[in-house]
Amino acid sequence: MSPEEVTDVLADLDCAWWVAGGWALDLHLGKQTRAHADVDVLVLRDDLRKVRCHLSGWDLHAADPPGTLRPWSEPEVPSAQVQDIWCRRRPSAPWSLQLMIDDAPDGEWVYRRDARIHRPVRELDGPASDARRRVLAPEVQLLQKSANPRVKDEADFHAVRGCLDAAQRGWLRESLALLSPGHPWLTHL
Repeated sequence: MSPEEVTDVLADLDCAWWVAGGWALDLHLGKQTRAHADVDVLVLRDDLRKVRCHLSGWDLHAADPPGTLRPWSEPEVPSAQVQDIWCRRRPSAPWSLQLMIDDAPDGEWVYRRDARIHRPVRELDGPASDARRRVLAPEVQLLQKSANPRVKDEADFHAVRGCLDAAQRGWLRESLALLSPGHPWLTHL
């Protein structure tokens, strides 16, 4: 699915959601910089019932740690250990959408790897957001990619870092310095 197709599917969802992953960064840049296997969408754990209802009829699988997929059936609410839901239109279709689940108690998004990093949910919208579709702020997405970065994560960082404004760079620099004072990305921020 493309980000536009995902937007069409989720447009009437009665809760906040954000295009995330590599597509969030490409939307921030205004161009596709690499191939994407799927579209990642960030949703908040408190909204999972609404998401499940909205995607009724889809084949949805919870990713139980350390990465075992199992059907996500209604009315189950996945435990706090489940951080991803894999979605496809039907069992024979390829996976096309990955829901990344984050927590936001009292309207404050919390970074899943370290609760010392948080920000108001209203500040998760990046500059590429518009009236139909929210796009995760690039500095937040890069933070997600910074833990054990893969080749594509490194490429995404180097493609986007020059397009971050001072506030975005500062937030990412402070977050990385807190988590990993020797992180190699710090020298580029």
